[in-house]
Amino acid sequence: MSIEEIALEAEERMEKSLSLLADQLKGVRTGRANVGLVDSIRVDYYGSSTPLKQMARLSTPEPQQILIQPFDQTAVGDIVKAIQASPLGLTPNSDNKVIRLNIPSLSVEQRKKLEARVKELAEEARISIRNIRRDANKQADSEMADKILTEDELAKAKEETQALTKQYEGKVNAMAEKKSAEILEV
Repeated sequence: MSIEEIALEAEERMEKSLSLLADQLKGVRTGRANVGLVDSIRVDYYGSSTPLKQMARLSTPEPQQILIQPFDQTAVGDIVKAIQASPLGLTPNSDNKVIRLNIPSLSVEQRKKLEARVKELAEEARISIRNIRRDANKQADSEMADKILTEDELAKAKEETQALTKQYEGKVNAMAEKKSAEILEV
């Protein structure tokens, strides 16, 4: 494997870690309604577990409300059950056509807990990125042991990997800071 291939593989894996963090952060509540809170809820629909976003149109008509309009009106009851069983702790209001979720304001204590959760998720992503760096460095070391890379090329590969690590850790930090600011916003 060449230096470029090692760096490219590491960058692809770091990008996957970053997109996983972005998906996880969507599910963290803030003070206002966000369809990301419910789009990953899975509904038991005709015997199969189906994501809510594939069963209904999700929107936020008001800053504190999520509106769920099922494509199939017979699924309203199943969607209500899935929301009640979810860890969101929200009570759905249904008129058998649409479902409304009112998002209550967060208390200071809840905001601090959510901010701590964001920090945990960000740290997990940073650890993942560092593990990818370690794997890339091991790959470069093994390539040098097999006489494919020279010492200079090995040093260059490790420098590139370190630069990628710094870049992606910066992106993780920026995402976490942005989400924390949304949570603490009153």
